[in-house]
Amino acid sequence: MNLTHVSHMFIALLILFVVYVFTRNAWVGAALAIGFYAGREHAQREYKIGDPSHLMPWEAFDVWNWSLDAQLDLFCPIAAAVAAALLISFLGRRRRSAEP
Repeated sequence: MNLTHVSHMFIALLILFVVYVFTRNAWVGAALAIGFYAGREHAQREYKIGDPSHLMPWEAFDVWNWSLDAQLDLFCPIAAAVAAALLISFLGRRRRSAEP
């Protein structure tokens, strides 16, 4: 794990929390952060394989042929966003159930 993986997790969490402030729904923020990084890594893989206009859309999502660094660039932000959304949901339920 290197600095880019940590920065990707931080940016994903920042996206999640900004969306959460406006929508009060952590899962919407997590979905946006995950979609952003999935699209980003898909585009990077397309350009690494070759001319994107000659590829089928699913060819770049052959994650098992990606380098470990590229896999972590995708999975670290996803894990951070899902973990944060779960935590926010859990804490929100606890707070609502504790109210009289």
